[in-house]
Amino acid sequence: MLIPFAFITTLLASVAVVKADDIDWSAHQWQAPSATDSRGPCPGLNTLANHGFLPRNGSNITIPIVLNAINDGFNFRPIDVLRIAAKLGLLTTDAEDSFSLQELALHGTLEHDASMSRNDLALGDNIHFNETVFTTLANSNPGVDYYNVTSAAQVLEQRLAEDKIVNPSLINTIKEFEVRVIESGFYLSVMGNVTTGVAPKNFVQILFREERLPLEEGWTRSEVPIDQENFNNVVAGISNASTWAPSGEVVCPWIRLQPEGDVVVVDG
Repeated sequence: MLIPFAFITTLLASVAVVKADDIDWSAHQWQAPSATDSRGPCPGLNTLANHGFLPRNGSNITIPIVLNAINDGFNFRPIDVLRIAAKLGLLTTDAEDSFSLQELALHGTLEHDASMSRNDLALGDNIHFNETVFTTLANSNPGVDYYNVTSAAQVLEQRLAEDKIVNPSLINTIKEFEVRVIESGFYLSVMGNVTTGVAPKNFVQILFREERLPLEEGWTRSEVPIDQENFNNVVAGISNASTWAPSGEVVCPWIRLQPEGDVVVVDG
């Protein structure tokens, strides 16, 4: 879909642009969440909460709050896919205009099967980090110290193959595939170089395992703003390197529109 340049300009102007040297990192030191803080299935958002870009309690998150947090923490502009994801977050809760990180675990809205770091809901805990699941990504692209679009596509295919064996109720429509590809583009872009689609393994592993920005290890926010064009290039590279095909009994993409009730087919 082509977006008019004037629309993009207006959209970007609506969110505060923070340069890398404008970040007061003393106000964004990593803190482990308490037992009462809300955390969910997204390591990127959990990380932003652990650093105080999102509310540290992980609750009462509005669309402007999450878009500004992603922009401030990662230099990631509020492009279409982020705005859509933020709006979908509101479907996971009965609250009128905010959600918590844990509520994002509602299966079928944003959360999905064959995650890179979480178990499927049908198999147990779909919220907390799972080292066994993450091993597929962690051990990918052997012999070098980075991940790239090719290795990211291979990880998605291997995770799907593993899931087909252990989860007979696996849901694998084009919707789930596209979400997984976007998530892969996210970790490559925010932990690495959005222009090349290459990210150091150490940075990516810290993001997933510790839900921490690897500042002490040398990570910095992207010097180039992550925007519609360069992020889409990374996502397209992963998608083009994949040989994905739908599988399972569910064929049509679907979405859960509220915490309770039936699902809705979004494309027949």
